[in-house]
Amino acid sequence: MTTTPPVLQVRDLRVDIGDRTVLESVSVDIQPGSMTVLMGANGSGKSTFGMALAGHPRYQVAAGSALLDGKELLELSAHERARAGFFLSFQSPPDIPGVKNNLFIRTALNAVRESRGEEPLDAFDFLASAKAGAKELGLPATMLNRPVNDGFSGGERKRNELLQLTLLQPRVALLDEIDSGLDVDGVRYVVELVQRMRAQGTAFIVVSHYLQMIESLQPDTVLRLDAGRIAETGGLELARSIAKTGFTRTTA
Repeated sequence: MTTTPPVLQVRDLRVDIGDRTVLESVSVDIQPGSMTVLMGANGSGKSTFGMALAGHPRYQVAAGSALLDGKELLELSAHERARAGFFLSFQSPPDIPGVKNNLFIRTALNAVRESRGEEPLDAFDFLASAKAGAKELGLPATMLNRPVNDGFSGGERKRNELLQLTLLQPRVALLDEIDSGLDVDGVRYVVELVQRMRAQGTAFIVVSHYLQMIESLQPDTVLRLDAGRIAETGGLELARSIAKTGFTRTTA
């Protein structure tokens, strides 16, 4: 029987912020096209996990490894990790004043295409695909001509992250509380986009406390992070149990 190797394999990841250890030791395997939901109380290290994998300089990896398609992700700079196929949707997407949204996304997309040996998209072809993607996400096309996230509402920021996701087509996408700030239609766009991209092979790690969205996503695995470690592993029933009783758990 042939088994598919994980697209992302994290082993004994320890992450420090300053003199404080936030992740003690986290190990997880992510299969191509899979859906993993990461849950945990505030301060348990969920965002730290994503930031460390993405290469944010504030999050110092003290030990462990993270292989993306067999390549050591932690040896790469942040932009090289993105080019290799790791995508992080920020919990609070920042403004980038003075940089037009369409130029920002096209530059990122062409950098990824170059790493894959593909020809760059010119402005005309990019704009056509970007407008189509924006329409599917309920994001006005006028947002493409504005500075990145400048004056955007919370929901518009999250939809703009989703637009980047659908155009970049990463190998692994970590969505950090993507549902925060989204209305009912926005959550539906998330679920539909994730389902479509999973069918194309993208693996997802979703940080969320919103049970209705988690149920709609139909995760393969639910992980509960506690005190910098994976404390529980299960399926949808684990998410339902956490939603019912909270993160304070007892063991027999």
